[in-house]
Order: sequence, then structure tokens, then C-alpha cells
Amino acid sequence: MTPPTHDGVGLPRYRTGVGVDAHAFSVDHDRPMWLAGLLWPDEIGIEAHSDGDVAVHAICDALFAAAGLGDLGTNFGTARPEYHQASGAQLLAETLQILSNADYCISNVTVQIIGNRPKIGSRRSEAVAVISKALGGADVSITATTTDGLGFTGEGRGIAAIASALIYSTF
Repeated sequence: MTPPTHDGVGLPRYRTGVGVDAHAFSVDHDRPMWLAGLLWPDEIGIEAHSDGDVAVHAICDALFAAAGLGDLGTNFGTARPEYHQASGAQLLAETLQILSNADYCISNVTVQIIGNRPKIGSRRSEAVAVISKALGGADVSITATTTDGLGFTGEGRGIAAIASALIYSTF
């Protein structure tokens, strides 16, 4: 969506939010890895209630925080069995619907994935397209980094993500 014009009437009200998610890699080597909306077939998945996509979870948390609508656990938590094994695409689409129902539009989201694997670069544009589509065409940026051997991500025991979101409303 295009932000409204600044004609003095109905000026957009911008809000920002930050979201973070982290999960350990699964001991079940048959668990699929979902990250940034994509299946990574040669990677070990992570332990989680849903598909465990840390990038998507961080984005959803950032959007909920920006709108003041709780967090991932509030909206899709483990107490809600219908979200067991839910896909990142489903969570993004439902997050978009919750925001729309509250009269918010997404300006952009940015997510940084933190971990040694998988390597994001070769699939970055594919991930951007998948997440943008699930968020109704929102602008999406994806970056990745390692922690130079520090912490559980640097030691290769898990993966994390941090996201920021900018949303707007004219109400």
C-alpha cells in the first residue's frame, strides 16, 4: 500500500516496533528447517511450537509491537493448538489481517538473521519475495550476520533474528 499524502488532512500516524526470536536446532535431524519463509532442505530444523521460522517470528513480533497489539505469544502462543506446526506464511498473513483490522498498514519491515547457517545470500531475493507477498506487498529487507563464534548462534547450536517494522494509520 502507498502511504497517504501529506495534505494536512488525515496525516499518517507512524509507529515502529522491534521483535526478536531465537531457537535451538532440533535434536531430531528429520525436522525441516524453515527460515525467512523458505524451506531449507539440507538443513536441520529447530525446536518450536510452529515451524520455528525465527525471521518470520521476529517480524510478527515487530509488527505487533508497533501496533501495540501484544506479541507472538499473545496472538499465536502454545496455548493455541491450532498454531501447532503453523507455517511462517500463515503467521504473516494472519498478522497482516490483525493489523488491517486495527486500521494499520505496513510501510516496511527489516529482519536480520543471526547464525552460522544456513547462508542467506543465495536465497535472499526469494525470501524477500515470499515475505513481501505474505505481507500484502510490503517493502521487506533481509540481512544476515554471524556472531564470530560467540554465544549459542556462534557455537552453531541455534539461530536468532531481530526485526524492525514501520507501520502507519490515518485514524
